[in-house]
Amino acid sequence: MKYWEKIVSNEKLRKYYKKFLIWEVKHLSLMQKLVIISLIVGICCGLAAVLLKNTVAYTYSIISRFTWFSADRGNILFLLYPMIGIALTVLVIKFFVKDDLSHGVSKVMYAMSRNDGKIKTHNCWSSMATSSITVAFGGSVGLEAPIVLTGSAIASNIGNLFRVDKHIKIILLACGAAGAIAGVFKAPIAGILFAFEVLMLDMTMVAIIPMLISSLSAAMISYFFLGQQAEFSYIVNTPFELNKIIPYLFLGIMSAIVSLYFLKINSFVSSVFGKMSKVWKIIIGGVLLGVLVYIFPPLFGEGYPALTKLLNNDMSSLLENSFFHSNSNKTYLIFIVVGSIIILKAFATAITCSSGGVGGVFAPSLFIGGFVGFLVARLVNLSGLFVVAESNFVLVGMASVMAGVMHSPLTSTFLIAEITGGYALFTPLMIASTISYLVVKPIHKYSIYAEALAKRGDLMTHNKDKTALRFIDKTKLLETNIYKLSINSTLRDVVHAVEVSSRSFFPVVDDDNNFKGVLVLDDVRGLLFHQEYYDKILVRSFMRYSPFFIADINESMEEIIQKFKGVDRYTIMIVDKGKFVGCMSRANVFLAYQRYISESSDE
Repeated sequence: MKYWEKIVSNEKLRKYYKKFLIWEVKHLSLMQKLVIISLIVGICCGLAAVLLKNTVAYTYSIISRFTWFSADRGNILFLLYPMIGIALTVLVIKFFVKDDLSHGVSKVMYAMSRNDGKIKTHNCWSSMATSSITVAFGGSVGLEAPIVLTGSAIASNIGNLFRVDKHIKIILLACGAAGAIAGVFKAPIAGILFAFEVLMLDMTMVAIIPMLISSLSAAMISYFFLGQQAEFSYIVNTPFELNKIIPYLFLGIMSAIVSLYFLKINSFVSSVFGKMSKVWKIIIGGVLLGVLVYIFPPLFGEGYPALTKLLNNDMSSLLENSFFHSNSNKTYLIFIVVGSIIILKAFATAITCSSGGVGGVFAPSLFIGGFVGFLVARLVNLSGLFVVAESNFVLVGMASVMAGVMHSPLTSTFLIAEITGGYALFTPLMIASTISYLVVKPIHKYSIYAEALAKRGDLMTHNKDKTALRFIDKTKLLETNIYKLSINSTLRDVVHAVEVSSRSFFPVVDDDNNFKGVLVLDDVRGLLFHQEYYDKILVRSFMRYSPFFIADINESMEEIIQKFKGVDRYTIMIVDKGKFVGCMSRANVFLAYQRYISESSDE
């Protein structure tokens, strides 16, 4: 059944849909079509971001009505909420979604690398629904990865409606991701940079224009429904001074150390929970997370309210509803609490994801970075060597830890500048983010999103050569009009082969078409002028055989390319379970590679 028949069941709608497809093919150029689709994608992403934000806020407002706490004891219900949220999330996935929803950004990268830009339709809503439950009930994760998957899923399915090819669909996936980030943060520049830096999309005009439209339209929708106020309202009262660059350099190094710690803890907790059954994951994860958020309330949910309090230097209210409220002015206690929150947030995030919750590490990396920035600034001020604005360091710390965890110095720099209006701190943002990235990258090669894909060999977007080879159709490179010789052929048969074929080699097969070797014309050229040998010399006496010039049709293009690395290997014999099916030339592979690169970069 054709795609449009699945989408519309009404006969009249099907008729209009077919007319529309014919009209757009006749009247719309590729760029015009992309502009229209990217605008639709951007609007949908903006609406999705608004819906997600309001759903989480509304759900939290409902459960927060039920409280049992005092300023010194904390809300006892915090012990239960995370387990309830995780359990509800798991049930929704099991009975309604029936698919894996973890690692939203990784799923987008996989779709771009291995699945021709296809994302299942349920991802248009399932990640939003489940992540809102997880976060509203205290799951210590962010909403950004789910909304990125949602935006890309919307873009993929809209691309299906317009019947675009896989190359354009991959651009649309990036448009959806960029629109999602732009919509949830009201940060269009960061959304575009996220697609280029994290998803590793090629920066061409064919991709840039649609992403600009998608990001801007998503941000405008978000502004319209949620107001023009930035995510973290902040005014830079103390601008950057060059003589205070050393503390920012130190912050970059500390952020890198914390980023590496975050990545290691995420991997460790994931491996531990991977050995448990689903029920035990919910129970153990829910209990641990409940205890953590009960003792340290800032660990509850995304943690953005806590960051806002740090930006306003409001440590007293930050410790409200906790055991530490009555001693919030004691310096040593502040260091203990802030240090503990930094250490435990990594555990809380990893536990939430590993036990069945749905969410991302975008918000946790910002959260941890803000607390790292505050801690470094407070230490610097106590040292007496420098006097720095702690709120400025909170902002810069947010960017630098995010840069280390996600390997995205540009995205983190512009994101913090956009969501806070803190462009006056652009220089320290770039300094700390770059240092954090440069320290983390050699130690931890892949970002938190790319690591699992890289281990499975599914990460193509970060290697353009692999991406090109992934999209080259092997069957179109096969040369099947090859004159074959039988294993029992004689020199006379070779003479006939030379007469009817212009090739300098001939594959040798048995009666069942099993590949046995290759006869190279140069090996018998001198014998062709001696007719007395025509019926005496057998082909098998001169044929060559080596596994280095044979490849199976089911091997990947990367594996086949390795066969060409020999100096004299210009043609590879292709077999299917031992049966000869054709040959593949190095020249044709190179031309196909060049054609793909040219089409992908066409402006």
